[in-house]
This record gives sequence, structure tokens and C-alpha cells, in this order.
Amino acid sequence: MKQSDVSGLQVSGLCYQVGGRTLLDGVDLSVASGESVAVTGPSGSGKSTLLMCVLGLIKPQAGTITAGGREITGLGSAQLAQARRESLGMVFQFGELLPELSPVENVALPVLLDGGRHQDAYRHAEELLGELGVPVGSTPTGMLSGGERQRTAVARALITRPAVLLADEPTGALDPDAKEGVARLLFTAARDRGCALLLVTHDRSVAARADRRHELRGGILAEAGAV
Repeated sequence: MKQSDVSGLQVSGLCYQVGGRTLLDGVDLSVASGESVAVTGPSGSGKSTLLMCVLGLIKPQAGTITAGGREITGLGSAQLAQARRESLGMVFQFGELLPELSPVENVALPVLLDGGRHQDAYRHAEELLGELGVPVGSTPTGMLSGGERQRTAVARALITRPAVLLADEPTGALDPDAKEGVARLLFTAARDRGCALLLVTHDRSVAARADRRHELRGGILAEAGAV
């Protein structure tokens, strides 16, 4: 486990059981700012559960999670929502975008929902999309290619300048060319923007891009060595 970085992500002693199964058994993990860690493991091993605990959508039975210097575990719903908006960005496998909105509208939405100014949110969204190679016209997001939609999802996760960027099988629904582009984008964005990136994937080639790789099996998270 790396030395603690208060502006990154720290997970300590995380335990979670459901239906008599232990998915997380005293998991420890630290991801520094600008560092990337990939977690692999069999289906159903608890990889996505780990991300959901960090997001605060699943409450672990034991352990602590700190993101961007703020402890997530134990917060009430309002404080948790605020911490999630301020410190965490999330990229889902299928993007979870609103298909009828334009890419700019999708990316600006987190800022607008948090009370940000419309003009500033749209300008920042356009800048991010331009940097990530996504068209910024009025075309509905649902009409974009899979790779463009996932790049839009990355931009939406980054617009709040999160301390921690989470990604759940972000290339799992993409063709090989789009997968390569999105994977490169994720790891480059985390490094250049100083985010602690925690990514879970079944794809060994994507995991190999990370600074460190861990495997989750039987509730135990073990480092697979630097890659």
C-alpha cells in the first residue's frame, strides 16, 4: 500500500457481505493524485461493489473511505451527496447519459444541478469536449458513436474537477478502436489533471495501462505488481 495522499483515495479495512457471501474482506487500497490503479477479478467478485462503496451508494459493514481528504463513510445523505459532487467523478460502462440532450448539455448538467452558472457550465463543457475530441454541436448524444458517447461520459465525470475518478468497465461496450481511444483518454486525463483513478475491468489490456494492478478474489484485494 502506497504512502497516504490526503488529496487522493484511501480505503482502509473495508468489509462487505451480502447473502452470506463476503465480497470485501478487510480491503486496503490507496491511490495517489495523478496515479491510476486497475482492479481485475472474476465476475461477481465484488469489483463494482468496491466502486459503489467509494461512491457511497453501498454502505460497508466496516472500514473507512477517504476521497480528496474527506471521509465518505459515516456521512448523512445530504453531506454524502455534497462530497460526491465535490470529490468524485464516475464513468459507467454504458455512459448513463441522457440520449436526448446534446453532449454539451450532458456534460454541463452536474455543474448546473449544483447551482453553477449556465454560461460558465456550458463554456467549460465545450472546452472539455473539444479537448476530448467530441463534436460540440446540437446533435443528440444518443446519435453519437459508442466511443464519442463514452468520451462524453468522461468529460461529464471531469467537469467538477474531482479528486477521485472512478470507472466501471468503461470500455466493455466498445469496439476495439473505440476501446483503445477511451482507455488512452482515461489514463491520460487522470495523470494530466491530477485525479486518483480507480478503474475496474475484465480487460487485461486496459488494466495493463494502469500504474498498478490489483486482483479481487474471495474478498481479498492483492496487488499484482507494477505494470
